[in-house]
Amino acid sequence: MSRVIRAAGIFRSLVIYYGNPFRARRMECFYGQFIKKDDLCFDIGSHVGSRIRVWASLGARVVAVEPQLICVKILRILYGCNSRIEIISKAVGAEQGKQMMRICEGSPTLTTLSSTWIDTVKKVEIFRGIHWNEGPYVPVTSLAKLIEEFGVPAFCKIDVEGCELEVLNGLFTPLKYLSFEFLPADIDAAVACIHRLSELGEYEFNVSLAETMRFLWAKWAGETEILNFLKSQSSTARSGDVYARMTNKSRPSSN
Repeated sequence: MSRVIRAAGIFRSLVIYYGNPFRARRMECFYGQFIKKDDLCFDIGSHVGSRIRVWASLGARVVAVEPQLICVKILRILYGCNSRIEIISKAVGAEQGKQMMRICEGSPTLTTLSSTWIDTVKKVEIFRGIHWNEGPYVPVTSLAKLIEEFGVPAFCKIDVEGCELEVLNGLFTPLKYLSFEFLPADIDAAVACIHRLSELGEYEFNVSLAETMRFLWAKWAGETEILNFLKSQSSTARSGDVYARMTNKSRPSSN
């Protein structure tokens, strides 16, 4: 039964992310601000690959990293024949190793490596009916290792359900553009990600709520402004992504 429930969740994701051609066009316009032809992009937490499709249409080379085997199988069916797309069946964290997945059968997008994140979000009403089961141990790599193997990406998307800070803790090279998901039910994690980025370099920030593919602000904000915004969010506010772009100043951190 759990496999049926999980398959239904994956099918729902495919419909959401691939069923609307206008959504794909909006994403192309949005990501075209950051991604040019032949740019290298990292998709950390690829799920069913909606970003891969859009970035490939922009002419990018894509490294897609996803630990859920059912998602990896779908990615290989959809993109396995494209030599400009590298699909890696791993999770990403602060360092290489192995960690246990906590699988959310009904909503595979909520599958995570972080039991702490689960404990935090379950305190919020909208998560109280959601359940996670212990899953397999999966191999874990790091952004530093991916950069060593493939090069420095022009853009990096991080969407890993509560492990965003762990991913950034495995980064020692300031990136020109990146995004990470924030969840108001665990806003302290997003705040910690901003502080981590400030250790790597000088960034300015913007926000896109949910899957709107539109920026919340006309002008990019500094560290103080983004922190004030995040800390002002109620636990039931809309989730979204923080986008960061590096200014001319950078201060690489030592590994």
